[in-house]
Amino acid sequence: MQTIGHYIDGQRVAGTGARTKDVFNPNTGAVQAKVSMATPAELDAAVKSAEAAQIKWAATNPQRRSRILFDYKALVEANMDALAAMLSSEHGKVLADSRGDVIRGVDVIEFACGVPHGQKGEHTYGAGPQIDVYSMRKPLGVVGCITPFNFPAMIPMWMFGMAIATGNACILKPSEKDPSVPMRLAELFVEAGGPPGLLQCINGDKEIVDAICDHPIIQAVSFVGSSDIAQYVYARATANGKRSQCMGGAKNHGIIMPDANMDQAVKDILGAAYGSAGERCMALPVVVPVGEGTAERFLEKMLPAIEAMKVGVSEDPDADYGPVVSEVHRDSIADNVTKAVKEGATLLVDGRDFKLQGYEDGFFIGPSLLDNVTADMETYHDEIFGPVLQIVRADNFEDALKLPSAHQYGNGVAIFTQNGRVAREFADRVEVGMVGINVPIPVPVAYHSFGGWKRSAFGDANQYGMEGLRFYTKVKTVTQRWPAPEEQSSDSAFVIPTF
Repeated sequence: MQTIGHYIDGQRVAGTGARTKDVFNPNTGAVQAKVSMATPAELDAAVKSAEAAQIKWAATNPQRRSRILFDYKALVEANMDALAAMLSSEHGKVLADSRGDVIRGVDVIEFACGVPHGQKGEHTYGAGPQIDVYSMRKPLGVVGCITPFNFPAMIPMWMFGMAIATGNACILKPSEKDPSVPMRLAELFVEAGGPPGLLQCINGDKEIVDAICDHPIIQAVSFVGSSDIAQYVYARATANGKRSQCMGGAKNHGIIMPDANMDQAVKDILGAAYGSAGERCMALPVVVPVGEGTAERFLEKMLPAIEAMKVGVSEDPDADYGPVVSEVHRDSIADNVTKAVKEGATLLVDGRDFKLQGYEDGFFIGPSLLDNVTADMETYHDEIFGPVLQIVRADNFEDALKLPSAHQYGNGVAIFTQNGRVAREFADRVEVGMVGINVPIPVPVAYHSFGGWKRSAFGDANQYGMEGLRFYTKVKTVTQRWPAPEEQSSDSAFVIPTF
């Protein structure tokens, strides 16, 4: 059986650590590989190699760095189908969704190709008598990027694309559940002409996460995962003086106003709630119909739509979603449905006992729909991260607005309405970082930035876009004067200079 090691200095290397973890095929439930858990010594060797590569990379002019990223973008696109198949085999999402995972990452690489424009700094000629002031955005050095299992292509490219474009080296620590795509992405960077050592891929678990947070050479840490771990990583990294951006969990709401186009809203919510088996931080697991009539019209159309969905293996082109990533996670989702019923929710569609014929050992779970969920229920408060949609009924706009605003998470939210004034007021007042208006999954395009509020994000910098550029650079400001010999003063100035 294959054992996946690490990608260091432009080549795959076997791990020297004694510990490994299983990599499953979620479609069959079978172990398909082992992945080596790196030791702190292996991380240290990779960091030192990255540090040496970064010095030369930072000295490379921005347009040359950009050209390599252009070639990298083209190479990833040429390998799209192979990457998607690899991704589906370890994660379980259907192939079309896996291709979307890669494409949304490539979007950020494409934006990163234009970093020379964003990194050029500011200049003021004549800020004082014969004095000019200009600023430079300098790379940080070596940065650590810790990514989750649910987007093993997109989120790594969100991070290392911006980090590398701005002149940094990157230590990528992907999820041990699906490590093959991140490894291949690192390999493709070198094939595209990137310097060996600049993008290292180190597999591991908490031991390596801690080592990344503690390593004195690593200057910044970017993380995406659950909120509890995001808070932990943020605290540990910042305690060591590192710049840190840590994205956590979510419980995104979809508000349906009485005037919404219900046919479109149902289609949008169906895909946003159940796509990728709900394993998205931007999934839409809570729907809030405003008014009893709205709720009943929603159910009238949503129930048959759920019944018509197809759960299947990743390779099935007709499947709407595939298995979840692990048996443990599947059981956790089912336990949450059971808990919601005990809390008083009404179970309208029960997916807990779903089995796919011929793939009974796979990590499949059917869609569930829960009605009459209330804000005091634990299962409403927590992130389920599975194909479970909860209905929380609201009497009016104000009650609907309070639900996402008061929730512990503030990642994304959507409102479905045909009233522009209501939509504008909602977008202005809701206490959530990303808002969709008739858009169920409001993940911003690559030239904006991604980030939530409250326990969905720790740190003050968002992912990618200009926020990403600022996160991976530090500003140096130069004030200069070139006086002629006859203009030089012989007196010392003992007061602060004024211009």
